[in-house]
Amino acid sequence: MTTETISDRQLEIIEAVGKILTASGISGLTIKNLAKEMKFSESAIYRHFTSKEEIIIALLEYLAQSMDERYTNAIKNEQSPEEKFTTLFQNQFSFFKKHPHYVVAVFSDGLMEESQKINEAISKIMGVKMKHLMPIIAEGQQKNVFTNSITPEELMHIVMGSFRLQMYKWRVANFQFDIIRNGNNLIQSLLTIIKTK
Repeated sequence: MTTETISDRQLEIIEAVGKILTASGISGLTIKNLAKEMKFSESAIYRHFTSKEEIIIALLEYLAQSMDERYTNAIKNEQSPEEKFTTLFQNQFSFFKKHPHYVVAVFSDGLMEESQKINEAISKIMGVKMKHLMPIIAEGQQKNVFTNSITPEELMHIVMGSFRLQMYKWRVANFQFDIIRNGNNLIQSLLTIIKTK
């Protein structure tokens, strides 16, 4: 399912799922609660999705597709590796500030235990991030802007781990701190660490 193939109604359902996840977590996400949130009958939900699992997967796949499109459009060839790195993460922080329910979906306790297909959808999101981040790191190392003392893969894991921890902290804090400000601080801290002295 891509942003092109998802219907407006399915997108509305995904957004409603996001509200429920944000308010009640994975345990509160039932077809009954979803139907109530949308003022639909349960059978109307089943006309668009066959199960709760399918809805969660659609939400995660929609996020992966949206990330891919946003990064492709945001990052310009003429930018320096440092500018590309900053653009990538600022884009993500801005998106999540507007749509925190995606953070809840990716970081929901118990979500990864739900099914293998959900795990694969979460892995796909990480794959999209790596697809865009890896060339930036590699270019930065080739141009001697980023440190070459560790491999591009190791550098990418450190950066992505820091990003995930920041998002997790924001989620646990119930979105109470300014993710844009904290995110920009994290970007600058990471650049201080990874740039050649």
